[in-house]
Amino acid sequence: MSTKTEKQQVLKGAEWLIKDSTAFEVFIPEDFNEEQQMVKEMCNAFVDTEVLPILDRIDKLEPGLMPSLIVKAGEQGLLGTSVPEEYGGLGKDFITATLVNEGLGGGFSFSVAVSAHTGIGTLPILYFGTPAQKQKYIPKLATGEWKGSYGLTEPNSGSDALGAKTTAKLSADGKYYLLNGQKCWITNGGFADIYTVFAKIDGDKFSAFIVERGFEGFTQGPEEHKMGIKGSSTVQLYFQDCKVPVENLLGEAGKGHIIAFNILNIGRLKLCAAGLGGAKRAASTSVQYANTREQFKTAIANFGAIKNKLAEMAIRIWAGESALYRTAKWIDDMEIALIASGKAFNEAVLGAAEEYAIECAMLKVYGSEALDFVADEGVQIHGGNGFSDEYVISKAYRDSRINRIYEGTNEINRLLTVDMVLKRAMKGRIDIMNPAMAVAKELMSIPDFGAASDELFAAEKKAIAGFKKAILLVAGAAVQKLMAKLESEQEILMNIADMAIETFVAESAMLRAIKLTDQRGEAACAFELDMMRTYIYDAADHINKSGKDALNAFAEGDEQRMLLLGLKRFTKVAPFNSKEAKRRVAARLISENKYPL
Repeated sequence: MSTKTEKQQVLKGAEWLIKDSTAFEVFIPEDFNEEQQMVKEMCNAFVDTEVLPILDRIDKLEPGLMPSLIVKAGEQGLLGTSVPEEYGGLGKDFITATLVNEGLGGGFSFSVAVSAHTGIGTLPILYFGTPAQKQKYIPKLATGEWKGSYGLTEPNSGSDALGAKTTAKLSADGKYYLLNGQKCWITNGGFADIYTVFAKIDGDKFSAFIVERGFEGFTQGPEEHKMGIKGSSTVQLYFQDCKVPVENLLGEAGKGHIIAFNILNIGRLKLCAAGLGGAKRAASTSVQYANTREQFKTAIANFGAIKNKLAEMAIRIWAGESALYRTAKWIDDMEIALIASGKAFNEAVLGAAEEYAIECAMLKVYGSEALDFVADEGVQIHGGNGFSDEYVISKAYRDSRINRIYEGTNEINRLLTVDMVLKRAMKGRIDIMNPAMAVAKELMSIPDFGAASDELFAAEKKAIAGFKKAILLVAGAAVQKLMAKLESEQEILMNIADMAIETFVAESAMLRAIKLTDQRGEAACAFELDMMRTYIYDAADHINKSGKDALNAFAEGDEQRMLLLGLKRFTKVAPFNSKEAKRRVAARLISENKYPL
């Protein structure tokens, strides 16, 4: 079977829901070029040699230690991967930048500090700054000479970012904006040189400002004592008539929300990358422990219960990675297309990120929850030792928890996922209505009981097509029944989002497996096929449960019975021995003594 002759198409954001993708067009981690592989290895080596040996010192917030690590990363070019060469960066593509986040993602508090610096600490100025602002700040941020931070959250405005109370008022001489207010949970806040701070000019125009350490009227609080990521500097910032030169207004007055939300799109995808990078290391740690820990005169890796845990770790990581780099390539391709059409660099990057904001939100949820799962099961595999600070898995467990909170809580990202799809449909950017009506019409027809196809992957393709119909069935019925009330039915919206996340990841895993099989042959891809088929088999039940919960929340009587029957039809998959598949997956991890990819 060959996929190379299939016509290539570039899907826009959320179009995967109503259009089929081909394996030929999808980008997979096995497509990394030689340079990208080298970057990945460089990042892993940096964490191994510079970070892991001094984790205790990092966690104690040893003065100057984290800033020195950021400088070392800068010396290796790891801070300026996506910064254009004219500003001292490497000017690499979006996939390479994503790889850096994954590669450094296993560095515990260091990964948080470096992600904040390269992301929310640098990108607002790079994408929204004036030429003078970029020339002044970006080269020093790209090398790590100056460290970056970001001040958005306040004590009473977390998810409701636009509810911020910090104000900015033009001084009498017109030379400064005077900032007054407070910011909290500021990563890198204790040592950063440059802060992007959000405040409302005259109390209503939400705007962004570049604030330098040392500006008059700017102070910081003590380091917060946190459950995890203890080595990450987290402080409050205080502004009391803080004098910010008018030339340090970032972007347009009153347009700060554009900066905040666009930067979050990119940050969500890269948080997924870092999460999966951390998950790979936690999985390897767990495999190594299971291979050496003996109970009842045998390694615990020989027990079926442990094999099940190890396999589930690998499956979730591999499937999530498939969706991550599929999306990263879409963003990269969109950037290139927008630049070719005449868009400036910053407009192209932001336009591409906005186009795939839905996928970025889903990836943030999936990646953070996959890491949480792997860390939690890792502790369980370690047993009592997993609860001891002497074992690194306990640190992974504590550090993982924050990922479901920042960059928008996972609840907010689930709600955003559905909200953005519906708004795009209303604006005509994506046609959801006609496919949803087609599914409703199909529901009234006699099911197709035709002979099963003997084509390789026919069953998996049918399953994915059914999952998409299930989403359209539930979402379409919810919109029709609840209309404007739907936006207040958060439980239903989150159920639909869960269906979408499972489907997107399952399809990405399937496409990766198909492409690999085309390249290597079926026998050489047994490991990947077991993971893909297990994920789809399990996803069917998860999607069915989420769909039932949603339908039961608003439908009743004959309508309810009809919708539930349709949902059952669209989420039905063939029987599959997932136990044996997981044992085969676990055997690969156990034999290689690590997560193997």
